[in-house]
Amino acid sequence: MTTTLMRAEVDEAPAAVRRLLDQSRDAITEAGARLRTLDPKVIVTVARGSSDHASAFFKYACEILTGVPVASLGPSIASIYKTPLHLPGAAVLATSQSGKSPDLLAMVEAAKQGGAASIALVNVEDAPLASLADIFVPLRAGPEKSVASTKSYITSVVAGLAILAEWRQDKALQAAIAALPDKLDAALECDWSEARDTVVAASSLYTLGRGPGFAIAQEAALKLKETSILHAEAYSGAELQHGPVSLVDENFPLIAFIPDDAAAPSMIANVSALHARGAKVFTATAATVPGPRLPVAPTGHAMTDPISIALSFYRFAETVAVARGYNPDKPRGLNKVTETV
Repeated sequence: MTTTLMRAEVDEAPAAVRRLLDQSRDAITEAGARLRTLDPKVIVTVARGSSDHASAFFKYACEILTGVPVASLGPSIASIYKTPLHLPGAAVLATSQSGKSPDLLAMVEAAKQGGAASIALVNVEDAPLASLADIFVPLRAGPEKSVASTKSYITSVVAGLAILAEWRQDKALQAAIAALPDKLDAALECDWSEARDTVVAASSLYTLGRGPGFAIAQEAALKLKETSILHAEAYSGAELQHGPVSLVDENFPLIAFIPDDAAAPSMIANVSALHARGAKVFTATAATVPGPRLPVAPTGHAMTDPISIALSFYRFAETVAVARGYNPDKPRGLNKVTETV
């Protein structure tokens, strides 16, 4: 059987993180020092697709660790609506695999003109976005040929988290990030096959999480859509109760992402309630939960646990796509580089 590019690139993620932490260390240190000096009262993010989900992870991590609010800017505000921004004393974090979409470039330029310091996380090192930003952090994921971004997503999340750790001089988080590549090796060995037949046969499903786990749930739903042509929607474990739970029955499966953090008890309660009503819930966690539990590779820190779970999910998603008869490297209607205005 031929190995897909997606599978090969998922398997390369631990090595990509090692390169990032080694070869982009100076840029990460510079970005953290810039934020420490700036002491921003707000940070805004600019991204689309999987990069936007990496930004969502940064949002939760930043707000939890620093109390500084983070808002996602709609790129069309600059590229289409031409609205001047007012961001004195703020920072803008732009994340992109290719770093060349016109709307992202327009938004970063507008943010800079509005007074924001700019940091770019980009995989393609000669991209326009890399030269536009005040500080450029190369993601070091290497060439990514599958349309489905995987290793570049993982390095985007790690880069943002490493900048936060440097900014706050958080020794425990820095140590967890340094140890992460070995933990990601273990994440690749986690076997989620118990969920495969149910997900392969599904027509729709929900992915659930809270905090950084919700950012992973968002990325998981996107990957199932684009690689398996499977309708999947991500919800906060809390938001699910405000209407969407009405769709859930024994034929509507869910995948819950529960890292070992402060949101775990509430998520376990959500999963227990869903299980009690007959729902088929597969839970990626080290905790004890009702129903099928998908194995995870703990990392020793609440902020890095979701990254490990995300990599285990990617391995699983590739198997689902192939089992459903799709080529995850070439999702229908999609290109590797998407340029929007």
